[in-house]
Amino acid sequence: MIEIVVKTENEERHVRVSAEELGALVRRIGGDDDRFLVVQRIPDLPDVFAQVWHEAGGDGGDGEGDGEGDGDGDGNYTLEYRDGAADRHFQATVDGPEAVISALAGWARQEPGWDDGPAWSLLDMGAVREVPPLDLDEEEREELEEHVREVLIGGYSSRSELAELAEDYLVTGDHRPVSPEQAEALVDRLWLERVAEQAGWEGETDPERLTRAFTALEEAGITARENFTCCGSCGQSEIEDEGGPDARGYVYFHTQCTDSAAAGHGLMLFYGGFDDSSETTVAVGHEVVAALEAAGLHTEWDGDPGRAITVTRLDWRRRLVG
Repeated sequence: MIEIVVKTENEERHVRVSAEELGALVRRIGGDDDRFLVVQRIPDLPDVFAQVWHEAGGDGGDGEGDGEGDGDGDGNYTLEYRDGAADRHFQATVDGPEAVISALAGWARQEPGWDDGPAWSLLDMGAVREVPPLDLDEEEREELEEHVREVLIGGYSSRSELAELAEDYLVTGDHRPVSPEQAEALVDRLWLERVAEQAGWEGETDPERLTRAFTALEEAGITARENFTCCGSCGQSEIEDEGGPDARGYVYFHTQCTDSAAAGHGLMLFYGGFDDSSETTVAVGHEVVAALEAAGLHTEWDGDPGRAITVTRLDWRRRLVG
């Protein structure tokens, strides 16, 4: 798998794709509502991305990290990448998808000489607007940063989602003390702090063990969802729609559970059978516990189908994706 996230015009999001999957995504673009891809490395870094635009028989505009690059239709693809700042934004026209696939895969893996093929030109993205400092008192500033850090440590939100949270957090009525640009700057600073911190982590972390257990459960016919919905009520009402035709049961935790785990209080898991029987719920509970323990995690559960399973002694260090 390549450590990237690929976002499409039609709002698909593909995390850690294979080279074959990346190739298929590039080859398919060109039709209405599916004309571009934006690619970011994992973890996402501010102003570092690549993107490609292709429109069969049409023209496109220019863009900045949103996939809206230039395209001339026919067999040509417009390939762009930004290398850390607006004055390091480059563009090339590439003939055919195979050269695009090769360049994107090389960029994603940071291979030496990945950019040797296309004829790159520097794009003029205009003057960079200076972001004014936040006009907040110390208490408001600390409250805002603390809230963003809590969600950031949870590890499931993207930079754009965190920026939206930061912009809205202190809103009262018509008073919006944090602009979109200020929110983005704040989040980028805190995000980079966390990226630097996680660079020192070694080996598999507990959240990665959890994902491994959930993947095994999914493959065994148990619908398993991380950070699923905002609360237990929404989770219970929506989890059945997540299950495939052969799913026997489910397990999930919601965002409030994530917050608790990130704060060091363990992680509550909700589970059950899609037939609503106590027998199936108990059986699913035992499968969940077995998968978690096989992944090296510790659990507390007494076999009561009316009680949640708790994952204990968690060291919540979830690596950022973006």
